[in-house]
Amino acid sequence: MKIVRLYTGADNESHFEDIEVELNNNGRAKVSELQPTNGIIFRTAPPTYLSDYHPVPKRQYVITLSGQVEIETGDGTIRRFGPGDVMLAEDTTGRGHITRVVGGEPRHYVFIPLK
Repeated sequence: MKIVRLYTGADNESHFEDIEVELNNNGRAKVSELQPTNGIIFRTAPPTYLSDYHPVPKRQYVITLSGQVEIETGDGTIRRFGPGDVMLAEDTTGRGHITRVVGGEPRHYVFIPLK
């Protein structure tokens, strides 16, 4: 399963990387390894939401449930995420990234902090 990783590079800027989550056959379905977490946080952001450069407070999965968001890294790269998209946010240091809700609708999403 492909997801997007957001991480801090040696240049102290955030960058994107497409990664593959390994899935193994368990007989009836393919599943990943269990990952230890610290719970789940549900959030809603209005259509006008904009958060200037910021790092994430901890490693976490971010899953968009509805609406759309653009994440911009320090080199100007912008990626858009919509319903069902999964991002592993690991840019806990450096300048971080910009988050902006787009599309004129609120964004509903979850954070799943990792241990």
